[in-house]
Amino acid sequence: MSLAPVLLKLLAILCVIALGYVVGRLKWLGDNDPARTLGNAAYYIFVPALLFRTTARLDLAAMPWGTLVAFFVPVLVLMAGVYAVLRWRLQPGEPVAGPCVRAISACFGNSVQMGIPMAAAMFGEAGLSIHVAIVSLHALTLLTVLTALVEMDLARDRARQGTEDTHLGRMLLATARNTIIHPVVLPILAGLAWNALSLPLPGLVDETLLQLGQAVVPLCLVLIGMSLAYYGLKGALRGALALSALKLAVLPLAVLVVGHWVFGLTGLPLAVVVMAGALPVGNNALIFSQRYRTLEAEATATVVVSTAVFAATAPLWLWVLSLLG
Repeated sequence: MSLAPVLLKLLAILCVIALGYVVGRLKWLGDNDPARTLGNAAYYIFVPALLFRTTARLDLAAMPWGTLVAFFVPVLVLMAGVYAVLRWRLQPGEPVAGPCVRAISACFGNSVQMGIPMAAAMFGEAGLSIHVAIVSLHALTLLTVLTALVEMDLARDRARQGTEDTHLGRMLLATARNTIIHPVVLPILAGLAWNALSLPLPGLVDETLLQLGQAVVPLCLVLIGMSLAYYGLKGALRGALALSALKLAVLPLAVLVVGHWVFGLTGLPLAVVVMAGALPVGNNALIFSQRYRTLEAEATATVVVSTAVFAATAPLWLWVLSLLG
């Protein structure tokens, strides 16, 4: 299992982030908050296209459901745990969306830009097929759950401030509406509905969605660099280090323990899910933070720090897996 292709991909990602940093520092795109404009473009145009096309083309019958459950159970449990602890410790005046933003930073991996080349290089076609199955449900599962949680928190906050109806039924209805009519959740639901009808995507529609979806990766990497230039690391590094430790150490350990000793995974499936859990923080953490205008500097720093440190932690997890055979 060679790490060379993965390290090359990692270096390329850091180079694109550096380019975004230069663009932000030199203000090539002007002074009128271009990072937020790019973030909105990603969130409202490119990411929805990618999510709809992915879910509409998903082959549900061929999914390795046992392996997927072994991966997503520890991921969701850790995500819920981080959210619950931070929600309980939330102090007056702190951002209401903060617990959800930090929860996504602790659990949402870079499963496409880093994960796909890593799985292909280390595990071949058989391992790649398992990883692609994880990718197909990754954003769908984590973003949907976190969107519902953050919208509920915001609804409660608005009710406390008297800017929203405090009647429980109407508040839940408003929360459900805000969760569904959302640039992440709505295209996922629409794609699943299209999939359930077994309808093929027309050629022109499929090609259009493909072109839009391909813009997500470079756009988000440039956005990370620009955000780093605007926000810097001051005041965000401590939180970024803590979240990176959760993502690079605690999460893969949880996946290893649950996958191997609870669900009985061994060999290739175990290796794939553990390395998927060990991936650095994905770009959606920054996009999510920008959507709710919360902890953007910390989310940016976490993506950058975890991506850089992954070069050291990935070989360690491969060594641990080699001990298990």
